[in-house]
Amino acid sequence: MPLSKLIDMNAVQIFIVVAEEGSMSGAAARLGLSQSGVSQTVRQLEEKLGVVLINRTTRPMMLTPFGIALKNRGGLLNEAILNLKAQVVEAGNGIKPDLRMGLVDSFAATCGSLFARQMLSRVSQLSVRAGLSPLQGERLLRRELDLIITSDPLTDTNEVMRYQLLSEKYFVITPAERRSAPQNIADLRTLANILPIVRFNRYSQVGMQIDRQLRALEVRMSNRLELDTADALTSMVAEGIGWAVTTPMCFLQAAATAKNVSVHFIPELGLERSLYLVCRRDEYGALFRDACAMARSVISDSLLPRLKAMGEGVENMVTLNKENLSEYR
Repeated sequence: MPLSKLIDMNAVQIFIVVAEEGSMSGAAARLGLSQSGVSQTVRQLEEKLGVVLINRTTRPMMLTPFGIALKNRGGLLNEAILNLKAQVVEAGNGIKPDLRMGLVDSFAATCGSLFARQMLSRVSQLSVRAGLSPLQGERLLRRELDLIITSDPLTDTNEVMRYQLLSEKYFVITPAERRSAPQNIADLRTLANILPIVRFNRYSQVGMQIDRQLRALEVRMSNRLELDTADALTSMVAEGIGWAVTTPMCFLQAAATAKNVSVHFIPELGLERSLYLVCRRDEYGALFRDACAMARSVISDSLLPRLKAMGEGVENMVTLNKENLSEYR
């Protein structure tokens, strides 16, 4: 439709009032306009649309099928416009009414509900998407998400701001029934010749990171079993199927079966990951800083105590970033 033919939403709003009041005079009184002005606006709208909206030969006034359709659909548009106005005003006061947030699976499962509860105090609407870090980063850059917590800092783009929330070291888990404990990389190579590795999805940030490091350490890896979620991975190890490399946050995600595996800290593994809060540059700076503080609070007050309660010393593998919230990485 050419720009000159676009529908005048002000005219649609006036028509909706006419339809609701059942008369031109009633609409004029409600809107504070002249009856002739209201009537002229409706006629111009009919000309623009090329249809008759009101049957003027009947008393009381009746809508044609075209008028009924415009009243119903136009009413939805009118409500959206009113909401949009409120959202713009709220955004000017530092509140983003509709925030689309992406959380990496392990954070969503262990901290997501508490973090979302705190974020609701700063937004009018909150949409949360959980998934793999690479997918969350792509959605942020495509403007499908506004803020993400991810293990991918998106270092290849200058379009985002990132804040490191924590770093956590990886460790090895084996079936609890297995008595020998791997203490170094040589033991890990031996273990790999006896039991297959239970792997994270190789397309996930965690999976790619583990694979690269194990290859660098010359630890043989089979491709027999690959999983998308931390709880499923730990469950497979608990069943004696194989061994795995995981993180404290992923381990907590699988708390239900974690008691059936043994934990082994191998310093030579030399592997850790960080979680970042990332948003597009120059958008909602105040909200971004608040989100950083809230995420750090959830990690400190909820995540670390729950890791400690698991009794494996896993909490010592997590380092919370305590830098000033105005400093981004």
